[in-house]
Amino acid sequence: MKATTSVSDLSRYKQKLRWQAEPGVNGAGGRKTGRNGKDITLEVPVGTVAIDPDGAVIADLEHPGAKAVIARGGSGGRGNVHFKSSTRHAPDYAEPGLKGEELAVTLDLKLIAEVGLVGPPNAGKSSLLASLTAAKPKVAAYPFTTLDPQLGVAEESRGGRIVIADIPGLIEGASRGVGLGLRFLRHVERTKILVYVIDGTSADPWKDLSMVQAEVEQFSPDLAKRPFIVAINKVDMDQARKLRTRSRRKGPIHFVSALSGEGLPELIDAMVNTLASAPDVKPQGPVRIKKLLVAGARNELTIERLAWGFVVKGDRVERLVERTDLDSSGGLARFQTELDKIGVNAALEAAGVQPGDTVRIGEAEFEYQP
Repeated sequence: MKATTSVSDLSRYKQKLRWQAEPGVNGAGGRKTGRNGKDITLEVPVGTVAIDPDGAVIADLEHPGAKAVIARGGSGGRGNVHFKSSTRHAPDYAEPGLKGEELAVTLDLKLIAEVGLVGPPNAGKSSLLASLTAAKPKVAAYPFTTLDPQLGVAEESRGGRIVIADIPGLIEGASRGVGLGLRFLRHVERTKILVYVIDGTSADPWKDLSMVQAEVEQFSPDLAKRPFIVAINKVDMDQARKLRTRSRRKGPIHFVSALSGEGLPELIDAMVNTLASAPDVKPQGPVRIKKLLVAGARNELTIERLAWGFVVKGDRVERLVERTDLDSSGGLARFQTELDKIGVNAALEAAGVQPGDTVRIGEAEFEYQP
């Protein structure tokens, strides 16, 4: 899997759910080795996270060109020439190849932006994004017009650029899944700073600010600790203008108007200065990495006793079963020898196995005979 800026969404993976690499080719006589299978590279947008069925993070592709192996292909088995000995010049068995991995993966796209605009519905975040950048989000005079997070790039006075994300409006309870908030709050996890956009004409702007900050805190305490700026919007209207003249609040508060442009240059400068001292974003919580099986890896052998018999588990012994032609007398004899080397027989005897008991290793079942 590879992250690229040429792909903007994950829609192709909704249309096609199963992806399979081309398999390798069987070997042939004359010691000819079969051709290797071809890799398949899935291109995804920057910011894509791959998650396994248990919820573990397999890959976090957070920058262009980032790559990760999601599932490994199988490896070829050795031909009978590899098992020649002084007493057996033409062995009647060879190793089957190992199957490749098959894995169900959930792809989750998190936007990559430096600044996240968060606030209650209809606070003017989309209008502010449109005024600060060349983005053209849907803007209307009713709540929840932003149904998808929007990105825009703002030009600052010294020639630099700032990537800004407009996140849909938060209402009380958003961190618990109320409204649209929970679905999109995760998109600000990677922003370095937050801009709380508040409607200066609302009945109680400061209460709105406290509510939004509380929802962010409930969603992620780490996110709530990041540097922030407060932008009181709609200062072109009398109610918001009076709020500015009466306010005694100190701190990173800017009174702006997305409609008239008042206060926007100062807001961009504040973003630049805040970003300059903002720490790098760390991954949220402990990232669990799923370990992919690697040929040759040895894990501990486990014996599980059940009502019907015994189950033997372990990467090495399970691969041995996959690599053995059990229909060949020579292959079966080698299989028994390898079981002794691994310690399977001794472990079964220690677990209380009796002659005639059923023993399952991988997908194969055997009758135990000492």
